[in-house]
Amino acid sequence: MRMLPTAMLLAFTLCAVSAHAQEDKKTARNWKAKCASCHGAEGKGDTEQGQKAKLSDFTKPAWQKAKSDADIKKAIETGATKEGVEMEPYKDKLEPAQIDALVQYIRAFK
Repeated sequence: MRMLPTAMLLAFTLCAVSAHAQEDKKTARNWKAKCASCHGAEGKGDTEQGQKAKLSDFTKPAWQKAKSDADIKKAIETGATKEGVEMEPYKDKLEPAQIDALVQYIRAFK
């Protein structure tokens, strides 16, 4: 009987970890499909479009420190234009949770 609460806790933890891993895969797919063509697979902005627009390198500590989560979220939601290159807004194309997950994905580049 004493093992039942422990077993239940372990099962719950494994389900939560599995759900998180699934969410991370979806976020990675969103990044690859919607962001990587300009920002690069690793967020360095080292693609042809990224270099043309002089995009920031998300892996730089100074960039990470200068941008709040709200700043990143706003850019994803409303889009941006830099050096004549436009980033489309995703507010109506992604769920709020997907945008939040992309913010955290960008934070993981540091």
